[in-house]
Amino acid sequence: MTTHLPSVTDDPHLWLEDVTSEEALDWVRRRNARAEAELIDEEFAPLEGQLREILDATDRIPGVVARGEHLYNFWTDADHPQGLWRRTTWESYRTEDPDWEILLDVDALSAQDSVTWVWHGASVLRPQDPSAPYRHALISLSRGGSDADITYEFDLHTGQFVPESEGGFVKPEGKGSLSWIDADTVYAAVDAPGTGDDGEAVTSSGYPRLVRRWSRGTALEDAPPVVAVGSDDMVAGAGRISTPGYERDLAVRVLSFYEAETYLITQPDDAQPGGAWPELTRIDVPLDCRTAIHRDLLVLMPRSDAHLGGVEVPGGGVAVVDLEGFLIGEAAVQVLFAPTAATSLQGVITTRRAIVLTVMEDVVQRPEVHFRRDGAEDSGEDGAGGMDWVRHDVFTDQKGTLSIAAVDSRESDQVWLTVQDQLTPVTLHLGDLAPLIDADPGGETLEPIKQAPARFDATGLSVTQRFATSDDGTSVPYFLIGPAETLTADEPTPRPTVLYGYGGFEISQTPSYLGLVGKAWLERGGVFVVANIRGGGEYGPRWHQAALREKRHRAYEDFAAVARELVASGVTTVPQLACRGGSNGGLLTGNMLTQYPELFGAVVIQVPLLDMKRYAHLLAGASWRAEYGDPETDDWEFLRTFSPYHLLSAEADYPAVLLTTSTRDDRVHPGHARKMTAALEELGADVRYWENMEGGHGGAATPAQQARLSTFVHRFLAQQLGLTPEN
Repeated sequence: MTTHLPSVTDDPHLWLEDVTSEEALDWVRRRNARAEAELIDEEFAPLEGQLREILDATDRIPGVVARGEHLYNFWTDADHPQGLWRRTTWESYRTEDPDWEILLDVDALSAQDSVTWVWHGASVLRPQDPSAPYRHALISLSRGGSDADITYEFDLHTGQFVPESEGGFVKPEGKGSLSWIDADTVYAAVDAPGTGDDGEAVTSSGYPRLVRRWSRGTALEDAPPVVAVGSDDMVAGAGRISTPGYERDLAVRVLSFYEAETYLITQPDDAQPGGAWPELTRIDVPLDCRTAIHRDLLVLMPRSDAHLGGVEVPGGGVAVVDLEGFLIGEAAVQVLFAPTAATSLQGVITTRRAIVLTVMEDVVQRPEVHFRRDGAEDSGEDGAGGMDWVRHDVFTDQKGTLSIAAVDSRESDQVWLTVQDQLTPVTLHLGDLAPLIDADPGGETLEPIKQAPARFDATGLSVTQRFATSDDGTSVPYFLIGPAETLTADEPTPRPTVLYGYGGFEISQTPSYLGLVGKAWLERGGVFVVANIRGGGEYGPRWHQAALREKRHRAYEDFAAVARELVASGVTTVPQLACRGGSNGGLLTGNMLTQYPELFGAVVIQVPLLDMKRYAHLLAGASWRAEYGDPETDDWEFLRTFSPYHLLSAEADYPAVLLTTSTRDDRVHPGHARKMTAALEELGADVRYWENMEGGHGGAATPAQQARLSTFVHRFLAQQLGLTPEN
């Protein structure tokens, strides 16, 4: 008879959920020492050094954000592991060695404050006068990499934080945010005591329930309210669209991970008097329809088929309509993109006069541009559907994963285009759609700006895409990266192989340059495989919804089908095959361990969800009930079928397993990995555990920590699967 541990009602390892208790931390230290003693072999230090060199390389492409005459960048390297916030000019950025103005040295700040500050981003306010210099910024920093952070106002003129005593905006530590309205006003989504009738400041997911409109020099607790959500909703938000002539204020009530209500805020320029709530006008679309506003247009992106403005818009499609006309029910909606069985929408951005879609077909991307023929804003008489919209494929000579971002959607039709694949480093281009929009078909320009160098020797390596057949007959794509003779031979020599997957939250696993994996695994003769299983977004919402909640098993069946195919085709053998995944991917590999142990020689489970009975009570877990189900209801009957912590069996023969997490992870609770390890140890399984004391949900807070974590993972895989440099 199979024995399942632990029981739902009696969890002997519950004490490990007390993240910082001395007893729990002592348990962690002992297991860290045990894992390090095993994994730090003669090849560990050289590999760690090589990976650290990649992460600290000074010839990486500095990603930038344009604000006014400057391009802003956040940078880390060996001398600045916590990072530098800096800026340069367009002219200087085009050179091989740009001249950077340092705005904030996070390492120096960490030393000054005796805190390991981790950069969470900056927001620079556009001045209302276009000729005025940029001055006001909000900078968010977290302690040790946690999701919770503190936001401080920063003066770009003085290069200093604005003290709270002098009217500077400071958001208390928490998972909220500040966003600019104007130089003296912000929207503040914060942990505010007394928000609801029950006095709870945050939702059950741990996010702010209330947004306030906060004016400089006033107390945050006195700031008038804007929008709030219930205790069991997800989060409240608000923001200002500052495009000249199209200024609007928006409020959002996020009810669950896939449902939200968006409102236009009607209020005077100064805060509403007497602390009264402002008037909110809801944009009347289904809860699962994502929206965006650009100038006079409302962009509609429903997750499921929707009847909008008298038009059927398919789930996963994109439509546009005149905003003001839509609000009064007098505008026609025009569909710009409708998915097919093979195509899906992967991204939507706007430039001043265009909407740029990233469309994917069987995990191969292409951009297409849509604009109104005259290039002007709609008169509003007939709505977006009454205009003559034009569609063009652009940058068709670029192959691989294409990431597109607007340079400045208020001012220009320029875009940043990055191109990469598994073996080709990133190239950054500056594109301009203006010639195309100005009636010159094929006239868009593309200027190469920077190219990253190779980080590993790809000689003899190749990439191929194949399809496995899942249990229900679904065709599941996957990419193999490795020695060409292994991927193309009729009778290949089996090699150590790592199968990676995620399969959740409509997140697509697109081809990207494998810098660390290339150096640590591919260069040494290993094979790396990425499975595009259901639950992801590779084929749009339908691919995601096919593995939601009670259908979660489809994702695991897909992954198992790929694993079987790798062995059947001779790419690898079971003892030479490992799987790896993190976060939701850790839940995936946890289920591979407990449901398909016979398919793998080793399993890596990183920052995972594993206890699906308790997950909604831990940190941000409640926000994922739309993805997995609610264990406090009858949903537990299907949740228990993919809760690895409850599927452990004393009779199973588990492969070697490595679990990693972070003490500072305040998104997915480290208790998941801790308790799973303790339960596996009780069963006598071959398990090792390593927990970084910092790092947040990413598992590492600095390049040094990233390199060390990656080295632990790859030395475990190499030891278990028999990969040596001679392979």
